[in-house]
Amino acid sequence: MPHDALPSTLQRPQQADLRGDRPWPALVIFDCDGVLIDSEIVVCRLTGEILTDLGYPISTEEVIRRFAGRPERGMIDDIEADWGQPVPPEFFTRVRQGIEHAYATELRIMPGITDLLDRLRARTCVASSAYPAKLKLGLEAVGLHDRFAPNIISASWVAKGKPAPDVFIYAAGWMKTPPADCLVIEDSTAGVRAAIAAGMRVFGFVGGRHCDAGHREHLLAAGAEQVIGSFEELEALLPAAF
Repeated sequence: MPHDALPSTLQRPQQADLRGDRPWPALVIFDCDGVLIDSEIVVCRLTGEILTDLGYPISTEEVIRRFAGRPERGMIDDIEADWGQPVPPEFFTRVRQGIEHAYATELRIMPGITDLLDRLRARTCVASSAYPAKLKLGLEAVGLHDRFAPNIISASWVAKGKPAPDVFIYAAGWMKTPPADCLVIEDSTAGVRAAIAAGMRVFGFVGGRHCDAGHREHLLAAGAEQVIGSFEELEALLPAAF
């Protein structure tokens, strides 16, 4: 499917009856950063350091709070509106160079994900706010790219990023699965809201190093029906998927 050809399912679905006898979920949709790879802390730290150096003071914690889970373009729009000037082109060059170095030297796979994928019988895919090259770089760095390819969907392919539902609806269409049969695993409030808007159920994930003590409550307040701290917890919650 061409990246610019959205599936016919890119309409907000009606909420389906989930009480039937069919096994659920048919599809588990994983966010990438902060769920499959422990990258949010790395990227948010780089973003904060570089913006501060360029004259827009912002801490790692504020980057996480304001921008984790959102596409880069939305972050830049918000910063430029607040700053009153364009973000310098140097920012993008330095962030990409920093990510390449950090992914090669310090990126961690999320504990338990490999074992989970080995045992999970439900189909899987990735739906992320990251641009395709960054997605590929991160997943390849921890040996997960070939586990998911070609079912790796970027919000760059759709009109609106999270918290809009587009990327998740695209993912369901790509995988030919009704949204009501999908479970999303998300670490961000923007991602949780996007999944709910897509007509999907969503579990929050707080296993990443960027998640502080209050993050669980933030995900629940955004609408996550469960919040897990590790992938070992999923089997008890999703027995039909294993």
